[in-house]
Amino acid sequence: MTIAKMNNPLNHNSLPQTSNLTEGLETGDLSRLVDTRVTIDEYKSKIGRDEDIVVLAFKIQGKNPALDLVNFIEKSYDWILDADASSGELNDGNYLVFVECDRDESLPDNLVTMFNDLEKLTGNPTDTWILSYHKPHGVAKVDGDQISNLIPLTPEAYLNKQKSLKDDIDNLKLAAGVKVESKYTKNDFTERLQVAAGIR
Repeated sequence: MTIAKMNNPLNHNSLPQTSNLTEGLETGDLSRLVDTRVTIDEYKSKIGRDEDIVVLAFKIQGKNPALDLVNFIEKSYDWILDADASSGELNDGNYLVFVECDRDESLPDNLVTMFNDLEKLTGNPTDTWILSYHKPHGVAKVDGDQISNLIPLTPEAYLNKQKSLKDDIDNLKLAAGVKVESKYTKNDFTERLQVAAGIR
């Protein structure tokens, strides 16, 4: 199935089609099939480093609808790097559709545009989508400001968020008396520092 690249917003009757498209997607074709909760950065990128690539995961009922969603997203937006459906179904019979794009400042506006278009295809109103950031957990609506606050938009911001999360977990472990694995070189100096800090 081939779907033309979109340059203009979708009209309310049908989605863009090429002349060789034998069975085009139309408004509402994926109605009630796509879960409104979309996870972000829960899965690792298959095409690049996690700090460079944002991975969105949609849950959808059925293999063919999943492939239709992949084709629509991948062919419709030039800022999408890759889209793919899971090879097998989940325990609940659903499939995952993975969408990968650059981690950059244009992402919030791009996502708002995509979800506005997906409203026509899925029947899910734009304000019902929930974007769920995996670690640390947080949620946002399809709103540029909320997305900017939820998703790290630069590699540096992503790495800082991951380091902050690891530090928070390590501090919780220390408070609970659980051994924390560290990456520093163990020597007399670092052991004295730990004793002085009361953590040994």
